[in-house]
Amino acid sequence: MSIGIGGLVGAVLGFFATRSLFGAFIGYFIGSSFDRFNSNKSNSSNSYNFRSGSYSNDSNYYSSRLNQNDFATALLILSGAVMKADGKILKSELDYVKDFFKQQFSVQLASKYISDFKDILSKDFILSEICSTINNSMPIRQRSLLLQYLFGIAQADGDVSDSEMKVIQRIASYFRISRMEFEQIKSLFYKDTSSYYKVLGIDESSTNDEIKKAYRKMAVMHHPDKFNQLGEEQQKAAKKKFQKIQEAYEHIKKERSIK
Repeated sequence: MSIGIGGLVGAVLGFFATRSLFGAFIGYFIGSSFDRFNSNKSNSSNSYNFRSGSYSNDSNYYSSRLNQNDFATALLILSGAVMKADGKILKSELDYVKDFFKQQFSVQLASKYISDFKDILSKDFILSEICSTINNSMPIRQRSLLLQYLFGIAQADGDVSDSEMKVIQRIASYFRISRMEFEQIKSLFYKDTSSYYKVLGIDESSTNDEIKKAYRKMAVMHHPDKFNQLGEEQQKAAKKKFQKIQEAYEHIKKERSIK
């Protein structure tokens, strides 16, 4: 497999697995990590294997894999942290992760990662270190999309618990994502009246003029034209975010009869 093919295939599979752009992004980074794994394997006799023999008795085995830019392992560790947040691992959440990985890899590799995941769930990790590793290789825009994936896991059983929310919020802080950005991402999963205000970075007590000002600011900041230098999928993600901003403003305008 040549460098870059894994990322391309992962992006395509990620999109069709989730029917969303954030799925395409996650697929891209998983596929890219597989490209890097193959490259490291061919250039160094000391590169790791996905699984060889028995696991380490602690989390160091997986932490060392992150140093090899194994994004898939980082994704599994964060997935496990969200799933264990409320003290129970639900089948719906486990199936969410399994289905995603089955769409990203061949049957053999998916089986290896899923087997890894069962072991990862039994171990504890320092989330700040895991997120720091991700920060070093993933731009903040993609880290924001990763939060959407984590929310998807938490919501797989139909409800995001307070404990799950706290873990995702902690991960967001490690990702250096602002409070406002976190609330905007969160609002994508909660379609109540307040969520539309959060998309614009304001609250329900804001005046009409403040709402208009917030909308103009967000529209300029997230206008798709500002992302022309990025890849096609990133441009699509920016366009989707811009549409969410417009939808929120239109809803508030209608609710308040703003002219």
